[in-house]
Amino acid sequence: MIMNNKIKQVITLSLMFIVTGIIAKENVYNPGITSVNNSKFAAGCAAATTQTDLDINNVRAMILGGGDMWWNLENARYAVPKESNLNSMFAGALWIGGVDAGGQLKVAAMTYRQGGSDFWTGPLNINTATITEEECNKWDKHFKIEREMVDDFYANWQEDGYVMPEEIEDWPGNGDQSLGQDQFLAPFFDLNGNGIYEPYGGDYPDYNVTGNNDEASLYGDQTLWWVFNDKGNIHSETEAEPLGLEIHAQAFAFASDDEVNDMTFYNYVILNRSTLPLYDTYFGQWVDPDLGFYLDDYVGCDVSLGLGFCYNGDAEDEGAAGYGFNPPAIGVDFFQGPLADAGDGIDNDRDGTIDEYGEQIIMSKFVYYNNDFTVIGNPSEGSHFYNYLRGIWKDNVPM
Repeated sequence: MIMNNKIKQVITLSLMFIVTGIIAKENVYNPGITSVNNSKFAAGCAAATTQTDLDINNVRAMILGGGDMWWNLENARYAVPKESNLNSMFAGALWIGGVDAGGQLKVAAMTYRQGGSDFWTGPLNINTATITEEECNKWDKHFKIEREMVDDFYANWQEDGYVMPEEIEDWPGNGDQSLGQDQFLAPFFDLNGNGIYEPYGGDYPDYNVTGNNDEASLYGDQTLWWVFNDKGNIHSETEAEPLGLEIHAQAFAFASDDEVNDMTFYNYVILNRSTLPLYDTYFGQWVDPDLGFYLDDYVGCDVSLGLGFCYNGDAEDEGAAGYGFNPPAIGVDFFQGPLADAGDGIDNDRDGTIDEYGEQIIMSKFVYYNNDFTVIGNPSEGSHFYNYLRGIWKDNVPM
């Protein structure tokens, strides 16, 4: 997975993987998590409902709008091969946590939405870090587009009879500045440089269609772009204070004749819209892999590669949901991490050189927790999520 993080006022950021032990429908009831029906959840934004498939290659991956993916809120939806009913992931989500200057812990995370949500759709007001319920509802969608469509636009938009696809016409290049939103949202190529997305004037979603635009910010042969935040309502998943984040996300894939045809990729631009900086900030990818039949799965990591993986425990993946004999493995990788803090004295990319210019943080922790409510089990409050992001058990004992 590609992770490209641009942090505004967020420092000391690390990457890690959190792997849970079993699928959502088997998750033990946690009386410590506030119910989604709690009255304090009645006002403000509702949980995201949009569900869209990324499906241009040999993978059919369902992406949700609220920081989670790979399931339909009930069953696994990460099919490989695409036309099969064999899934290798059950769910995944972002976890982010940090501390403000006053020592207040702030966390945003998602698991199975059993307790609620910490993320909602839509861009924030950049001055107040707020959003209305109406705007959350308006942005509860993905913008799905294919590179071939944009190539065709570039070649033909000035030709008589060319009909512009809705995907290009409705591309959300600009926010509503009357609502305090950022002028720039979904990346686009600005032909006349006026900062306004004008497709009828030759602007288009920002693929490198000319081959000369090395600054292009859209990737893949098919792309889903969406925007979400952690300020739309009470954090009913972690019960922690919000960070004030706006996240511009894209999921993308390439159709190819090699192993990339079995891969999906994800890119996040993370913006701190609050007025306060965050310190000791950690960013993680929570993953629940179910490699076919889930009861014989094992997980591990390759430290030097920054790769987390899941594999079958024996030579046969049994049952109707299983891959059969000689089952595959699946991996999750941070291809590109955020820039490391200058002069931190850490070899963050593990290349043998400390504090080189442009050093990126790759996987710094790999954590597995059990499906129970022991000190090495399911998190139920903000400090638990934050501890797991730092490689610390719920009782504050380092792993």
